[in-house]
Amino acid sequence: MLRVLTLSTLFPDVSRPNFGVFVERQTLGLAARDDVDLRVVAPIGVPPWPLSRHAHYRGFDGVPAHENWKGLDVRRPRFAALPATGGRFHAAMLARRLIPLLADLRRDFAFEVIDAEFFFPDGPAAITLGRHFGVPVSIKARGADIHLWGKGSTATQVVAAGRGAGGLLAVSAAMRRDMIAIGLPDDAIRVHYTGVDLDRFVPADRAVAKAALGVTGPLVVSLGALVERKGHAIVIEAVARLPGVNLLVVGAGPEQGALTALIARFGVADRVRLAGAMPHAALPELLAAADVMALASASEGLANAWVEALACGTPIVVTDAGGAAEVLTEPDYGRIADRTAPAFAEAIAAVLAAPPPPSAVRRGAERFTWPANTAALVGHLRALVD
Repeated sequence: MLRVLTLSTLFPDVSRPNFGVFVERQTLGLAARDDVDLRVVAPIGVPPWPLSRHAHYRGFDGVPAHENWKGLDVRRPRFAALPATGGRFHAAMLARRLIPLLADLRRDFAFEVIDAEFFFPDGPAAITLGRHFGVPVSIKARGADIHLWGKGSTATQVVAAGRGAGGLLAVSAAMRRDMIAIGLPDDAIRVHYTGVDLDRFVPADRAVAKAALGVTGPLVVSLGALVERKGHAIVIEAVARLPGVNLLVVGAGPEQGALTALIARFGVADRVRLAGAMPHAALPELLAAADVMALASASEGLANAWVEALACGTPIVVTDAGGAAEVLTEPDYGRIADRTAPAFAEAIAAVLAAPPPPSAVRRGAERFTWPANTAALVGHLRALVD
């Protein structure tokens, strides 16, 4: 029996059901193995009082400190996330909070390995915890944890954690190259692809699916948090250049006001909508309705939305970010475009003019399965313990 402690600040809870659903799905697959015993620690960073009473943090009041979450034993300790410090103290505060909690946990669950599922602050904290409890540590890099936290005031902590880990995981070969570029040891990094539920994300009758959304004509979906890095403004401008093409932007975030103003400025409110956040369970129907899924990200590791769209038979138009070239290995799967509105408009128009068969598009997702993801993770963690 392999006893795993999964540590992830990126994990859903009752106040954020879509937050880190891919980490949740990976963890469910790992926990389902007969040869794995697993506990989850999903810390929540909260600033000191009175900032902790801000509306952004009050939602955590209803999140239990310890619960059964979809069959997983999950602890959700709060740790002090000090504002205006650039994150410099996050990992130290997290480790300080977790040492007594894990000491208590080890009385009944002698975990053999710590599986940190985000590089910062989880990774540096996990190294401290691993040394304290005498167990090996694995750290997984997903994208922003390297591209954001691997620079500036927290870069030294990220690199030190990577060099101190027993093993490292990267969501794509491109992510692996980015990790090596900031000084992480290349011989310790293994590519660990995400999975997609091929039973849920399936092609459907596109006309029927569009009708359910109240859409007629070509439909583009842009899926992701409303932050500048995701490039929704670029996709909105691209679609504004394509008469008769509809766009649904799905997600929530601080750019909502700016994007609403942009839609009004281009005069396309009749065919471009901000749909807000959607439950992950609603995404298969949405993606199956789309003719194209477009995402103009400035950076990515390997976006789950890319693979989920392909599984629904929907080609993608994306930037050359992260593992895009590893996913778009055949012309039927979509296009890689420069991160400009004219380039995205041209690529979307090309896909709409010659749509590939959904069955051909779906083949692009069939390499990314959760069973393969689970098997690779078990092998990786067991090797660290052995």
